[in-house]
Amino acid sequence: MDKLEIEGGNKLSGKIRIGGAKNAALPLMTASLLTDTPLSLQNIPLLSDIETLSGVLSSLGVHIEKGNDVNRTLTLHTKSLDNTHADYDLVRKMRASILVLGPLVSRHGAAEVSLPGGCALGTRPVDLHIKGLEKMGAKIKLEDGYIRATAPKGGLIGADIAFPLISVTGTENLMMAATLAQGTTRLINAAREPEVIDLANCLNKMGAKISGAGTDTITIEGVSHLSGTTHAVIPDRIETGTYIAAAGITNGTLELTHTDMACLKTAISLFEEAGMVFTPTDSGFKTYRDPQRKKIKSVDMITEPYPGFPTDLQAQFMALMTLAEGSANITETIFENRFMHVAELVRMGADIQIHGSTATIRGKSHLVGAPVMATDLRASACLVLAGLVARGKTTVNRIYHLDRGYESMEKKLSACGASIKRIA
Repeated sequence: MDKLEIEGGNKLSGKIRIGGAKNAALPLMTASLLTDTPLSLQNIPLLSDIETLSGVLSSLGVHIEKGNDVNRTLTLHTKSLDNTHADYDLVRKMRASILVLGPLVSRHGAAEVSLPGGCALGTRPVDLHIKGLEKMGAKIKLEDGYIRATAPKGGLIGADIAFPLISVTGTENLMMAATLAQGTTRLINAAREPEVIDLANCLNKMGAKISGAGTDTITIEGVSHLSGTTHAVIPDRIETGTYIAAAGITNGTLELTHTDMACLKTAISLFEEAGMVFTPTDSGFKTYRDPQRKKIKSVDMITEPYPGFPTDLQAQFMALMTLAEGSANITETIFENRFMHVAELVRMGADIQIHGSTATIRGKSHLVGAPVMATDLRASACLVLAGLVARGKTTVNRIYHLDRGYESMEKKLSACGASIKRIA
């Protein structure tokens, strides 16, 4: 099993190209189930999660053609389906596989999708997806660990669906299902993430009639069919934020390209409060620590649905706070188990105390390298950041988590001066 070995202490300096957003690419790929003509997606990141979902879609009969590493294009063609059964052995690897449910029921009238199972971050229930489809007339049974859904004769019917809590995948799944439903669907208390907007933009290019994406109410007027199109995936805002934290924790200077600051306004404001500086460039921006500050400043943070501070950046921001001046309180409101990286940071010398959903971080003068174990995708990135600045060698184990959401992180960091290598 691969590991990362890091010798800490090097300031980062250079350019890093930000890839396409994983959390945008995955729902866009499942949108290919809604049309019998090819959907061509550009700026696809080279990640294990993309490979996993490709396997799920291929098992359903989607023909997938990859472009070269330069144009990063994935063309998906669902001329016909071999089956509507998404098997447990495929779905269990990634919870986002549930996104095939809405498109299958909407276009093909039926779906049999394995329940995704547990999640290291805590409960992420699929009942919001199920109840929404039932409101649209689907008949659903939960049997033998599978969601078995059937559309009424004539297809799904538009409905008003109010989410009791904000769900990104729930919003995406039901938005896709509604594109081919009869009549109008309104999604109330919908997620407002940029990835939701990106999906809506692509669906509209395919012929859907969606308005309100980016607000808390999305309206979808059903159409009879959708056509394929070409669409470029938006930049990955979480990868962007991770490398901002990397520049801050190493007191380095990074130019991040093929991205922008607009998708991270709340996070950027907190990074600025902590002492980071941002300078726009033609294809992105430069970021570095304010030269007037010897140390990063401690800043309190609360994770919230978009446009608040993203939960997917919480661990990375915590790594930055471990060396800050003063103490910071970080409150996690999205996932109940998203402090599992804390014990590993403490192994490296961090001073962190957890009280319920809040972690108090008292900044230390330095961290110390140690063998650590990643528990999830973002925790992996957090531990890499800590290793970049720790004294001595840090070995990050179980980096298959990292490969789910960061393309060649060790190569990008090494090109900017980090002493980091992948070992078997």
